Amino acid sequence: MPKATNPDDPDAPDGVQIDLISGERMDGMATMEKIRMILDGVHDGNIVILEEGLTPDEESRLIEVTMAEISPDEFNGIEIETYPKSDTRDSSLLGRIMGGEEAEAKLTVIGPANQIETLHKDETLISALVSRN
Repeated sequence: MPKATNPDDPDAPDGVQIDLISGERMDGMATMEKIRMILDGVHDGNIVILEEGLTPDEESRLIEVTMAEISPDEFNGIEIETYPKSDTRDSSLLGRIMGGEEAEAKLTVIGPANQIETLHKDETLISALVSRN
């Protein structure tokens, strides 16, 4: 993944870098490789968007690792929002609880907690305010 420019550099472009990561790139990566790639981007102040999202276990592990890396002066944590994948089979909550098809994430947006604020989320839209702090 390309390195983000230093936001304190006066010659750096003004804005927020967004890393759009394809499912193809994530295929074959171990869970910790995915988590490290995501957190390295977020530590750099980037917004990371995953085309195919993470499994529930990978998302839990991401949160665990993030909590261990939080420090008051350097890293405030992450914001994470995921679209559920609509499946034509039984994708109702009851259907999933009773052992139906597991809903896979379709798209996941991850960013620094101090820079991204979710304004609205529903089945078709994630609306977020991103600031450069």
